[in-house]
Parts: sequence; structure tokens; C-alpha cells
Amino acid sequence: MSTAVRAFLLVQIAVFWSASLIHQGSLLDGFQDSAAAIAEGVIGAVLAAGLLLGWAIPAIARRLALLAQLFALAGTSVGVFVLIRGVGPNTPLDVAIHATMVVLLVAGLWLAWTDGRDRRTAAAA
Repeated sequence: MSTAVRAFLLVQIAVFWSASLIHQGSLLDGFQDSAAAIAEGVIGAVLAAGLLLGWAIPAIARRLALLAQLFALAGTSVGVFVLIRGVGPNTPLDVAIHATMVVLLVAGLWLAWTDGRDRRTAAAA
């Protein structure tokens, strides 16, 4: 796993855990949503597990990064659907956080997917 993929995972973890703290009312008041706080906390933990296991088992680090981010994108998609349905706080901050999450996850997935492709292609030639 490249340094760039690790950095993306760290940023994603920070965003999800910050969102969880916001929804718990710990960072900002008025955005409490216990279901969202739990979901974002769990997603952040899965991303952290992918990062840590990737360091511990380098042979499967890329796959772990992809799986963790796919899980996170699936969970975030549920959050976006809930926002669209009008459930929860549904504030501009909530929309901005979810948009940021989706952008970071899609970019992180692309980065993890292409990570090391040049090295593998060169080795095959």
C-alpha cells in the first residue's frame, strides 16, 4: 500500500470519526443523530482496521484498502439515501459532510485500485 493510499485512509478515518462526534453532539451542538453517529463511527473503525491490517499484512494491503473503502461507500450511500428522504438533521453541514465523504471514498478507491499498477505492468513485460 502506497503512502498516498495510507494518507487517504487517514483522512477518511478523520472525516468519519469527526462526523460521528458531530452527530453525538461532542463537536457541534444541534446536529445530534445517534444512528448516524453509530454508523459513521463503525465505518471509521472499518477504515482504521483496513489501514492497520494493511500495515501488518502488506501482501494483502491493497485488497484491504479496497474492501474497507467499498464498505464505507456502501454505508455512506445509505446515509445519502436517508438525507434525500429527509430523515435526520438534513442540514447544509450534513449534506456537505456526506458529499465530502463520497468524493474522498471514490478518489481513495481509484487510488487504491491503481496503486502499484505500473509496477505490476512493468514486471509482466
